[in-house]
Amino acid sequence: MSRIGRLPVKVPNKVTVSIDKGVISVKGPKGELCMPLSNQISIDHKDDVISFQPIDTSPKTNKLHGTYRASVANMIQGVTEGFERKLELQGVGYRCQVQGKALILNVGYSHQVTIPAPEGISLSVEANTKVTVNGISKQLVGQIAANIRSVRPPEPYKGKGIRYAGEYVRKKAGKTGKK
Repeated sequence: MSRIGRLPVKVPNKVTVSIDKGVISVKGPKGELCMPLSNQISIDHKDDVISFQPIDTSPKTNKLHGTYRASVANMIQGVTEGFERKLELQGVGYRCQVQGKALILNVGYSHQVTIPAPEGISLSVEANTKVTVNGISKQLVGQIAANIRSVRPPEPYKGKGIRYAGEYVRKKAGKTGKK
């Protein structure tokens, strides 16, 4: 049995959870999230606690047990507090701006790179070099942040590129050979 899956999930007062026809729905002050359920995991919702039990003892069911518990806990946290991911642009002339619901990046290419924000995600820019991705879905916030970073990942020689806030990029030594 999964150690993570054994932990119960507490539901705050302002959140409502409904389970019907293989779908779990979580509604809160910031929005609503839904997720399909597997028939290999049974979910018990009593009072303000959700608990998960595997149907059998196969390794696949054991993995799903912890995964579903973590996903539901993230859904509850998302609809109450939300998730945020910060990125930084480092490089001479690298800058960004938000235009409508899209992020426009100038990161050393001959053209601007436009990244549209999907439904449920908000993008904000401060000081032309710091991007913040906000939303209620942890998976979607992380995926959009990874898409932005993949436009120009940090390179190891000068450290230029787009990186997560607080990310350390180990630098390599350049060519030093003399002839």
